[in-house]
Amino acid sequence: MASSTLIVDYSWSGTTAQMAVDLQQVTGADKVNLTVAQGTFPPDMFATADVASQQLSSGNLPTLTNGLPDFSHYQTLLVGGPVWSGKVATPVRSFLQQLGAFRGLVAPFYTDAGNPGGYEDDFEQLITQGTFVMGLGMTAGDLPRDQQVLRGWWRNFQN
Repeated sequence: MASSTLIVDYSWSGTTAQMAVDLQQVTGADKVNLTVAQGTFPPDMFATADVASQQLSSGNLPTLTNGLPDFSHYQTLLVGGPVWSGKVATPVRSFLQQLGAFRGLVAPFYTDAGNPGGYEDDFEQLITQGTFVMGLGMTAGDLPRDQQVLRGWWRNFQN
């Protein structure tokens, strides 16, 4: 039987990807990595922030280059990404725009450098049909002990 939970993540540096892998180990959920065209973002964090700021200002978000599953097979989406200037990373925004009529639970998990700013508020504003559930943020320094934290967060979704 397929999982009723889908983990979707975008990772710029690999930190969110590690959190997503650890979350999949805890939950047993299906997982999809979001990708954008090579060269969309520069390797420098500050230059990437500038590109993302331009994308947000223009509304020209990056195109996702991977296929997405049929969301109707899932009851819960756990959506991961890095925090960029206190906002949802633009590839994750692109994904959230494609959710359409998904009406299940949608919860963010995210990685930041120590200050997520208004990330969860920004994320919640992007959910148009589903039910927003409080997320979980971590820093790269948290990852060595994240399985215990992830298990505690995952219990919130158990019936």
